[in-house]
Amino acid sequence: MACPAFRSKVNLSNIVRTCGCFGIRHLITCGSSKLDENVARDAAQQITIDVHRSLPPVLDKLKRSGWQIVGLEQSTHSECLFSFPFVSKTVLVIGNERLGIDPEVLERLDRVAEIQMAGLPHSLNAATSTAVAIYEYCRQFPGGTSETQTGTHQ
Repeated sequence: MACPAFRSKVNLSNIVRTCGCFGIRHLITCGSSKLDENVARDAAQQITIDVHRSLPPVLDKLKRSGWQIVGLEQSTHSECLFSFPFVSKTVLVIGNERLGIDPEVLERLDRVAEIQMAGLPHSLNAATSTAVAIYEYCRQFPGGTSETQTGTHQ
């Protein structure tokens, strides 16, 4: 998982909680990584959170290490999340609540998945979108992957 700085620590806390529930043990973020312990609950102690100044250099390094970089965003070339074939070695990149994925990060993505909306508003909030995408990834890998079992899953 990788995400930018969020305006709300509640979004980051909800994402950490979702990661904990699904066995994702590593989160990369930028900016403040302050959590609301009441929201994140026990997951805060289960997840390693790496804080960086910006995502692009980290994503470049992960890509060189064989990770597929997938953004969750509504974009021109996005694919429907519900028919999206994840690879086990995926880093899911989430966008900022208001601005989405930064253009400098977008150009580094291997692929983009989108949660298609049927009504208004035209998007879910960042934490809810992340939960849906993590669920779909884990549905495709119900037994986990070698990365989740060794604790290096991003």
